[in-house]
Amino acid sequence: MATSDFSGKTVLITGGTRGIGKAVARRLASEGANVAANYLSRRDDAESMQDEIEQAGGQCVIIAGDVSQPEQAQQIVDGTRKAFGPIDMLVHSAGISIVEPATDVHWKTWKQTMDVNLDGTFNMVYAVKDEMIERSFGRIVTISSIAALRERENQVHYSASKAAVIAMTRCCAQAWARHNIRLNCLCPGLTETEMAHTLSPEVHRTIVAATPIGRIGTPEELASVARFLLSEESSFMTGQTVVASGGRVMLPG
Repeated sequence: MATSDFSGKTVLITGGTRGIGKAVARRLASEGANVAANYLSRRDDAESMQDEIEQAGGQCVIIAGDVSQPEQAQQIVDGTRKAFGPIDMLVHSAGISIVEPATDVHWKTWKQTMDVNLDGTFNMVYAVKDEMIERSFGRIVTISSIAALRERENQVHYSASKAAVIAMTRCCAQAWARHNIRLNCLCPGLTETEMAHTLSPEVHRTIVAATPIGRIGTPEELASVARFLLSEESSFMTGQTVVASGGRVMLPG
């Protein structure tokens, strides 16, 4: 892929200073993108990542904000525009995972999960879509999970929220394709991030045993898939659910 796919483009990445989001930020900044990386509370981590990107010659700003709150989502978008101008691409990676038995799920954890994972997706996508429609250009990648595609008795709320992200992505992709806006959804399998360690070591071993490739993924591997979906190499793809799980989940062809 030509570097020009990202050179000078403004990319907003939510959850962009840790895990998969951080890997995407580093990758796209290395290819000439102007990166705005959103974070919630860990400013030291955010500043460290910003320094790393800038020392490597990239462009990066960090923007605090809670994607689950509409006014803060708008502030994240406004901060990106102030730094770099119109937003060309959005990678929505911010999310939370709460693990608890299905019988123990209650309204508080259900609502918290939906607020961040589903409402946060809506808030961010809808904060950028009008400008993308006006400019007749936009590339959006939402991050779901393979938990959206198979049963998870200890992640009822997480699985439900991530399945809804897939549905929302498909609907918006159909609605806005005529405006040269492409949206695709990436569903990672277990990946070496902080969120992965909400699961016990025993669960990790079980997952690896059930994964044909025989290991969990790395953030950099997922970043490569996100990069592809943002690039013009995927120019005939929109509304797709793309799984990267080491073969643990295989969608029907």
